[in-house]
Amino acid sequence: MANCITRHIPNALTCLNLFSGCIAGVMAFESRYELALLFIIISAVFDFFDGLAARALDAHSPIGKDLDSLADDISFGVAPSLIVFSLFKEMPYPAYMEGTATWLPYSAFLISVFSALRLAKFNNDTRQTTSFIGLPVPANALFWASLVAGYHPILTGGSVHPLGLLALVCLFSWLLVSEIPMFSLKFKNLSWKDNKVSFIFLLLCIYFLATLQVRGFATCIVWYILLSWFTGRKK
Repeated sequence: MANCITRHIPNALTCLNLFSGCIAGVMAFESRYELALLFIIISAVFDFFDGLAARALDAHSPIGKDLDSLADDISFGVAPSLIVFSLFKEMPYPAYMEGTATWLPYSAFLISVFSALRLAKFNNDTRQTTSFIGLPVPANALFWASLVAGYHPILTGGSVHPLGLLALVCLFSWLLVSEIPMFSLKFKNLSWKDNKVSFIFLLLCIYFLATLQVRGFATCIVWYILLSWFTGRKK
């Protein structure tokens, strides 16, 4: 009986990830971006612990793998797409782009599409057992949720052109499926020598979150991308 219950714990955590991601999507539609960010963070926590639980309980299963990818695409693909879609709807458009304003917001769903491609690639790429190739979908979701929640007045105040936002959507969509090596935060030990990059990353992240608060998550993701690119070039 106990073994039957423990076998379902990882999938239950994955379902909580999915549930939180759905709520994040609702918050995005209501333009409650800080709450959308909060529920994406909650989804990321559940996403971390479902894998941890599966390894600790030796409860891996094909269903669990498929469910995890589905939950991740909702929480970290659809939810950030809805955040950016709502932002596009709020942005002021120049007079010459009045017709564009009706369809441009739908470009936000490129994030969902490329997140799904990223997840499919990750599931079948044996190179990504200890590190990542391309931007992980939770990191991408945290970037968008933090960017919109933290910089909302600037993004909707006319300082940012809608085509600039589209370019950023395209850039991060490409990063999801790019061949850029990205380091993982999985620690095998607490040695500085073996985990130097991760420790440097985390120390600056603590500073960013303490000083920038909601905006800090987006800054942390940019820092993660730059540090991954720099350390990858040195290898």
